[in-house]
Amino acid sequence: MIKSSEPLSMSEVREILQSKDQEEEKIKKIIAHIKKFSKIKPEKAKALKKELNELNIIKLKPRYISKIIDILPEDADDLKKILVREDITLDQNEISKILEVVKKYR
Repeated sequence: MIKSSEPLSMSEVREILQSKDQEEEKIKKIIAHIKKFSKIKPEKAKALKKELNELNIIKLKPRYISKIIDILPEDADDLKKILVREDITLDQNEISKILEVVKKYR
């Protein structure tokens, strides 16, 4: 039974899985895959998530924040590519604020 649902970045998933029993081969494979593709450590991912939430951009939902953490966009075009799939548009000021925060964690 699913009790709750919350979007997580790959770094957050890695941290959760590492706290579980490491003997299970499937978990080891998942962790290896996530380590290969996640760009920042779980601590930094949490801090970045907090800062992005503190921007108080209403359109910036938790699932978009998780994707931003996973991809760490370098410019406005990269950020727009993440959001276009969800049909989200941000003004230039919002984009600049997001990229400014992300830049500190790259």
